Amino acid sequence: METENGLLRCKARGRLHLDGLEPLPGDRVIWEPDPHHAEFGILTGIEPRKNVFVRPNVANLDQLVFIASAARPHTDPYLIDQMSVVAESADCEFLLCVNKTDLLSAEEYEKLYRDCGFQVLSVSAATGEGLDGLKAALNGKVSALTGNSGVGKTSLLNLLFPGLERETGEISPKHGRGRHTTRLTELFRLPDSGYVADTPGFAALEFSRLTRLEPEEIAFCFPEFPAGKCRFPDCMHRSEPDCAVRTAVNAGEIAESRYRSYLRLLQETPSQAY
Repeated sequence: METENGLLRCKARGRLHLDGLEPLPGDRVIWEPDPHHAEFGILTGIEPRKNVFVRPNVANLDQLVFIASAARPHTDPYLIDQMSVVAESADCEFLLCVNKTDLLSAEEYEKLYRDCGFQVLSVSAATGEGLDGLKAALNGKVSALTGNSGVGKTSLLNLLFPGLERETGEISPKHGRGRHTTRLTELFRLPDSGYVADTPGFAALEFSRLTRLEPEEIAFCFPEFPAGKCRFPDCMHRSEPDCAVRTAVNAGEIAESRYRSYLRLLQETPSQAY
């Protein structure tokens, strides 16, 4: 835990566990000195959270930064769409940061996601291109870096925090996937203001474990979907007549990949009806 006097090692009071509360990176907590060990503190309470995430396992985020790669390993847009919905549902900003632009242009991602209303940055951990823009986007906010394994989260973190020198993994020549190097979610303080959490990478995510959204709420997490323009107020945008979303897809106003992701997310909700 960080205090005015620096970092302090703490343990949670047993009552927190009994109440089903587990401290998370990003939590604002109530603490008191340990009467038996001056160098330790005791967490006695957790302040109300404005949001909480399961993957990454953090709380009170202002911004979720998805690190993607157009080069190897290529990031499946569906993973991006999953996490953008999770961020939108938690009232959290979503930033797409495409790394490895020294190997392959990020133009495909830039156009697709800027048209959706998201901020998109192109960077290269190898050359430092775009790093100043990323620093500016992180400044003053509590952010978490997430993304599939091997896209360069740790390399970017090492550039953001000189001297950190965290281990980076290699890309598997057989599978084209990265090796997990980050095991735990850890929060780092930026030199000016703000915090950045580094989180474990992943190969795939189970949407129903990331959020408790109901099927009818998912469409509201796609900012480019026209709201309230379908014939039926409860339109699910699948096969209903006079659906404004499908009309926009057919007209090229909404990307087909985003619409396919929406339908797939409906299928992955707990309700068997979808």
